[in-house]
Amino acid sequence: MGMTIAEKILARKSGRSTVSPGDVVVCEVDVAVHIDIGFMTPKVIFDPDRVVLIADHAVPAPSIQAAESHQAMRRFAEQHGIKAFYDIGRHGIVHQALAERGHALPGTLLAAGDSHTCAAGAFNCAARGLGGPEMVYITATGQTWFQVGPTVRFILEGELAGPVAPRDIIHYIAGEYGDFVGKNLEFAGPTVDAMSIAGRQNIATMSAEVSAEFALFEADAKTLDYLRQRTDRPFEPVSPDPDASYEAVHTIAVGRLSPQVALPGKVPHNVVPASEIHGVKITQAFIGSCANGRLEDLAVAAEMLKGRKIHPSVRMIVTPGSQAVYLDAVKAGYVETIVEADAVVTNSTCGACGGGHLGVLASDDVCITASTRNFQGRMGSPTAQVYLGSPATVTASAIRGEITDPRDLD
Repeated sequence: MGMTIAEKILARKSGRSTVSPGDVVVCEVDVAVHIDIGFMTPKVIFDPDRVVLIADHAVPAPSIQAAESHQAMRRFAEQHGIKAFYDIGRHGIVHQALAERGHALPGTLLAAGDSHTCAAGAFNCAARGLGGPEMVYITATGQTWFQVGPTVRFILEGELAGPVAPRDIIHYIAGEYGDFVGKNLEFAGPTVDAMSIAGRQNIATMSAEVSAEFALFEADAKTLDYLRQRTDRPFEPVSPDPDASYEAVHTIAVGRLSPQVALPGKVPHNVVPASEIHGVKITQAFIGSCANGRLEDLAVAAEMLKGRKIHPSVRMIVTPGSQAVYLDAVKAGYVETIVEADAVVTNSTCGACGGGHLGVLASDDVCITASTRNFQGRMGSPTAQVYLGSPATVTASAIRGEITDPRDLD
């Protein structure tokens, strides 16, 4: 019996000829990534050329605690000769920075101290978010373990209609199929072939919200072109075997999808079409995070905001996912257009997504956001309400002052 993408990478990295669901494997890690939040380090490291440090969650430091964490990263990088250290000024949200700097490579295994690390699966990279103690162990030894999970494959067919985005696909999957605890996801099909790299990154990132272990795409010409512009490191892409065994295979005709919104509290089995939400007034709209802080997301907002103003009762915050995204948005005129609409464009960082700075919610706030999470207290006050939508849905809602299907925007 053949293997899925995740199984083949885990077999490769554990030195086994084959693995199957239920197996426990000890794997060699290709890249170990640390971020500024919860920064923990060992006294020794397995390979300074395979350790990456990124300041991303609290940048520039909004507190003494954050400043101390950044200082600790600088000392650690200097002590161990770590060249891949992306300090303030070279920074970006970890998953975007890893992509832009060519660290997430096909067929490799990447571990990072952030729960949305499965984002790197857009590049055929088996990537998993792990806790601080395990990241310390990995950084010291270069190894970690996994229990191999079953894989669910999604075949996406058709063309996305109008403002419907990849974000709406993964929201629909969450609403229809629920969560995938302990399981891996694969995405394939004609829609994926036509999809931008950013769209694939969005789906892989948001797969964390359905509790996927790994979320993987095959590497195609778009993947290879993107990476060859950013790195000369060797890599070997992995495709599933023709006779790979899946727990389930689902085919989705994306042309029938409409803009989708996750209601407050959770994402799995908590999604409805935006057209079914009526009269929900908002106070804040946010576009950013590792989910939707990329250039094409800012382009959507700028195009919709051109010649318009956001609703006077709404604060709209736009946070680029990296310094590179920010610079490209400035050059393209997106920042000017967004600011002219009375929105705020911030420094590139995780920002409001985690409720740490640059847009923390008050007790009575209602926010629609193109960030990652909507559980109680995620973005600030535990009594605030957080809805999730695509950049188009967020922008339309900011203009109208209430949650709005972007197809209904005049």
